[in-house]
Amino acid sequence: MSGPFIFVATNKVREGKIEGEQRRVPGWVQFIHDNEPRTIGFHEYQNEDGTEVEYVQIHPDTDSFEHHMRVLADLTELSYKETLEGTTNIRIYGQPTEAILDMLKAAAGSGVPVTIFPQHLGGFTRLPN
Repeated sequence: MSGPFIFVATNKVREGKIEGEQRRVPGWVQFIHDNEPRTIGFHEYQNEDGTEVEYVQIHPDTDSFEHHMRVLADLTELSYKETLEGTTNIRIYGQPTEAILDMLKAAAGSGVPVTIFPQHLGGFTRLPN
């Protein structure tokens, strides 16, 4: 059974930079919304003490996520490097392509743990009418 491709990445916030990250997010989300029309969902969450954030992305398929990674590769003005130190963990729900794994390794580094849940057993995604 094929389901959506879901990507969750945990990122460490640079010390004293959570307010900057909070200010950056609305423009970041709008950029993703405007440039990635197939993305079903894109959310960023902050932990209680402001030391970590997580991106939660829902894509209809791997092609949509690959497009996301290509868009990010060309991104300069909305860079998160001033506020985020780096990715500490990645979880993938769905079967990533080799291209996705290569792009993630290049973007996050080879030492970041990646957990993959390739088999979708069931579920649904409710979209607004």
